[in-house]
Amino acid sequence: MAFNYYIIYKPFQVLTRFGKEEGKASLGDFFKVPSDVYPVGRLDYDSEGLLILTNDKALNHRLLDPKFAHEREYWVQVDGAVTDTAILQLSQGVPINIDGTIYKTRPCKANLFQEDPVVPDRNPPIRFRKSIPAPWIKLALKEGKNRQVRKMTAAVGFPTLRLIRYRIGKATIAGLQPGDMKEYGKQELYDLLFKA
Repeated sequence: MAFNYYIIYKPFQVLTRFGKEEGKASLGDFFKVPSDVYPVGRLDYDSEGLLILTNDKALNHRLLDPKFAHEREYWVQVDGAVTDTAILQLSQGVPINIDGTIYKTRPCKANLFQEDPVVPDRNPPIRFRKSIPAPWIKLALKEGKNRQVRKMTAAVGFPTLRLIRYRIGKATIAGLQPGDMKEYGKQELYDLLFKA
């Protein structure tokens, strides 16, 4: 069987599936792929960025099984002037609520962008307030709990305004715009995802 591999830039406010839901855009509105191809993992409706589409179940298992601990990098625009203390707390792990249980996130890499990263315009744009800064943080995690990044920034006092998954392993959305798709060969994508 021939496998298909795609990296897409999932736009904001698009469901991570091909099926329809009343009043909401889905992947099928943007991407034309064979009918047995599906997204690996999820990216929230209100998040954007890198998503892998494939019909390779082995890849799905390797990316989603927590024991493999693949690094995923998120670019997060937050509300308020982020402190060094907040960055340190994020990097050391913070308590978040997962299904009614308090869970302490694993240590991760957290950095404040010194200059805003170059990212596509979002439609609709974030709510902008002149008097309140909206800096960007880079977070590289090796776990992926439900809405984890949003819960983490909220836990240190800086709610997420915009969330972009930029990278998984060495695979990135560099050069892609929301709604863009790039096809890969198996070895090429596996090397990007799994080669140290």
